[in-house]
Amino acid sequence: MKICSLASGSKGNCLYVETGDTRLLIDVGLSLRETLLRMETRGIDAAAVHAVLVSHEHIDHIRSVGAFARKFKVPVVASHLVCKKAEKYLHKTQLIEFEAGCALTLRDVQVDPFPITHDACDPVGFILESGEGRCGSATDLGIATRLVAEKLRGCRALNLESNHDVEMLMNGPYPWELKQRIKSRHGHLSNEESLELLFDLAHAGLEALVMAHLSEVNNHPDYVVRTTDAFLRDQNVCAPRIVIGDQYTASDVMTI
Repeated sequence: MKICSLASGSKGNCLYVETGDTRLLIDVGLSLRETLLRMETRGIDAAAVHAVLVSHEHIDHIRSVGAFARKFKVPVVASHLVCKKAEKYLHKTQLIEFEAGCALTLRDVQVDPFPITHDACDPVGFILESGEGRCGSATDLGIATRLVAEKLRGCRALNLESNHDVEMLMNGPYPWELKQRIKSRHGHLSNEESLELLFDLAHAGLEALVMAHLSEVNNHPDYVVRTTDAFLRDQNVCAPRIVIGDQYTASDVMTI
């Protein structure tokens, strides 16, 4: 299994996952040119991607989904509501529609899109499962529901939101309405909430952890690394490799 965070943050998100004999992108929120450049720098063959999964319709997740799919003639996998909402981005693409909560099979991978809470029309996280195990991705979620925790259990690799530090957010420059939206059950997970979820998900088989969608204004990578490292030392259950998803640079490709 391979995983690479090509971009993570409010200006664009894209995750590469290779599991079994299948290569997938989750979201393409950068420009097509930048996406291809970052894939090339990490030795990822864009032409070998088999499909693009879409978590929700916000522009930082779908900016170049259609352009990528058309260029490489691969299907876009998204919910029916997202396909309708993002129709202008997805025209002339092959669409594979799903219903949140209903798993589907792509080649040798079972894709399980599960509902999350966010201010989008039909947002989902994903579980990808093959003979190599499970990989989970959950970002842009206001709260970690019991369903989210149940779905993400047993993963070898996780792409998990750690958006903001609450004190930095509340003392920061954002207008009050935006602060309330971020903190709401339809906003984003704080660092503390992310670690609470991770506490529930920790198991001996967790090998790779991407802390994703960090706010550039209300968070800091060093703080996330420090608190996550401290948590992992204290729990003494697993010792995954930790990567901080970056807005401007692709992570290394983690092979597990």
